Amino acid sequence: MKALILAGGGGTRLWPLSRKDFPKQFIRLVGNKTLFQQTVGRLLNFIKADDIVVSTNRDYKFYVHSDLAKMGFQFTEKQVLLEPLSKNTAPAIAFAIKYFLEALGANKRDVILVCPSDHIVYPEEKFVEYLNYGELLAKEGRIVTFGLKPTRPDTGYGYIKAGNERIRINNTLFPYVDNFVEKPDLETAQTYVRNGDYYWNSGIFAFTIDLMIEQFNQLMPDVASLLRLDFTELIKAYSEMPNISIDYGIIEKTSLLSLVPMDLHWNDIGSWDAIYEELQKDSNGNIIIGDIQHHDTKDSLIIGDNRHIAILGIEDSLIVDTADALLISKRGHSQKVTDIVATLKESKRSESEEHLTSHRPWGTFTVLEEGHRYKIKRIVVEPKERLSLQIHHHRSEHWVVIKGTAKVRIGEKDIYVHENESVFVPKTTVHRLENPGIVPLEIIEVQNGEYVGEDDIIRIEDKYDR
Repeated sequence: MKALILAGGGGTRLWPLSRKDFPKQFIRLVGNKTLFQQTVGRLLNFIKADDIVVSTNRDYKFYVHSDLAKMGFQFTEKQVLLEPLSKNTAPAIAFAIKYFLEALGANKRDVILVCPSDHIVYPEEKFVEYLNYGELLAKEGRIVTFGLKPTRPDTGYGYIKAGNERIRINNTLFPYVDNFVEKPDLETAQTYVRNGDYYWNSGIFAFTIDLMIEQFNQLMPDVASLLRLDFTELIKAYSEMPNISIDYGIIEKTSLLSLVPMDLHWNDIGSWDAIYEELQKDSNGNIIIGDIQHHDTKDSLIIGDNRHIAILGIEDSLIVDTADALLISKRGHSQKVTDIVATLKESKRSESEEHLTSHRPWGTFTVLEEGHRYKIKRIVVEPKERLSLQIHHHRSEHWVVIKGTAKVRIGEKDIYVHENESVFVPKTTVHRLENPGIVPLEIIEVQNGEYVGEDDIIRIEDKYDR
């Protein structure tokens, strides 16, 4: 079996902590590893590292490489597949199938496991057992979905109805699927839970490559026609792919769907209510993270950032504070967070997608203050890393070293700048900042000019190929 990990999602349902520029799969929400790292670790119990491919986009490429490197696994460049555009799961899976065949030399009879990158699943030993059954079912000509018994009516999940017809694998019977419904309304979800034959869709699928190509031919001919191109041509034509999920495009329509019911702990961390369910609570039913003072507070999730927060008389609430945005919600309403993000986008508010702290392949920068004609940042450059060689047309920069030693190129000259020293970079001057040392370099940057946007950068040379 080969695995395709989908790691290109924006994670807006956990706004304001998860945003497009740093989504939930790369955040340590539960435990000391990111959700993406936990996903890779689970799969390595059953699938060889060489058989795992991560599908993501160019913006998240360095998050993927960083997380994999921290795990100690030497994944190759070929194992990180960059989608030409951010589309939905149907085009992403079709694109990956072509990649497995042409770039990695896969066989059309190989089984592909498609797995989201941002779920909590345990115990891992039981998960491996279910993957084994899924592989065997896929080899019998079935598209396999992995489902879980619902514990409540939830409109955030797809629902799978197990049929009476079954297939036997190793003396165990697995039901065919009668019906698949993607994210029903609340009344319908309540009916499904009472029925007892419905399962939550985990978003994990298994199939042979040839069978999925056949299904694209039958059910999504517009995608199938593009799959007939060679891989290089498909990259150029990727924008013609429909923006549709595999659930809507194939899974709801196919007659070849089988179910592996899983009896284990699963959480897609798809909302703040899901986070509340997952984390350990105190005697009052609270989850308190950060510098929080609380009185007469019950059954609430409160996450702070850098400031002190005092809470009085709050019940059944969700409070998530970040440096530039605060979310306050009643529990049970957090699925509507996406409406807030949509409104912010319509208003062209940066908070919809960006944090004050932005992650880059060389380190991070945090916007400390911004006003008319100026911006102040704290920049952290990791050891042996460097920014691109670049120029700005509309701003000058003044760098003050707070910690470490900076190697700075200004024009044709290289200089070293130490703690409590500074350097000035004029407009339209070629420059680069580098950390030659073994400890993180921290500097304060003061920008001044008629425009201080992040897009006023012309890169001349960049080790990260941006």
